Amino acid sequence: MTRFASIPGVRLAYDVAGEGDPPMVFVHGWGCDRSYFAPQVGHFSAGHAVATVDLRGHGESERPEPGPGAYDIAVMADDVLAVAAAAGLGRPVLVGHSMGALIGLVCAARPGAIRALVMVDPAPITNEPAKAFFRESVDAVRADDDRSWRRAFVTGMFLPTDVARRQAIIGAFPAMAPGIAAAILQAMGEFDGAAVLGGATVPVLSIGSAGPANSAADLRKACPAITIGQAVGAGHFIQLEVPGQVNAMIERFLTITGR
Repeated sequence: MTRFASIPGVRLAYDVAGEGDPPMVFVHGWGCDRSYFAPQVGHFSAGHAVATVDLRGHGESERPEPGPGAYDIAVMADDVLAVAAAAGLGRPVLVGHSMGALIGLVCAARPGAIRALVMVDPAPITNEPAKAFFRESVDAVRADDDRSWRRAFVTGMFLPTDVARRQAIIGAFPAMAPGIAAAILQAMGEFDGAAVLGGATVPVLSIGSAGPANSAADLRKACPAITIGQAVGAGHFIQLEVPGQVNAMIERFLTITGR
């Protein structure tokens, strides 16, 4: 059954499953929803208490107007931690896909907020040209009433061999109101991920796709202690396309970090 957490300014949808320590919270990316971690929920709920959340502006959560700061990465991090508290999952392992990884970085830099971070094919952190492209595309997304810009953008995230939910994702990704989508894209483009990664206070794992947005060398430069993994033969939605690979890397990371 879907639960809802009401915090100042927004009502957020989330699900909880399983039992066991450490608890885990899964955070989706831009234009997605909490169902994008279904294979991980099915796997990890066998031994962990897990929660998945619809970020503000996504899924069944409320959609605040895109005013100043309404969709900042730090604001969405506050939301995620509030949902974790509402679900009774103290100091969880946070697993974030794409933009969800940026949200996780903010949480990882807050002492005592989470106990470890897993970034699943994270959005641009150290890739400055990609971040500049995001900033330069904000006006195009704000004017994307026919959804063509975002449809083309998400189509480019897939390898020719990717099949998991491919057409469903391409169809659903552009559904968000253009103003909200533009505000989130701007927040990602302006987010100083390298600096925040350097301030992480917990172990961090980054699992890249076949074509990751951030190079392993750049991530290690920002955070020498980071653990790096890479999925084989899968585009951006690796947690759906090759869940066995992703789940195994997360399991190993939890083992070697004592989590």
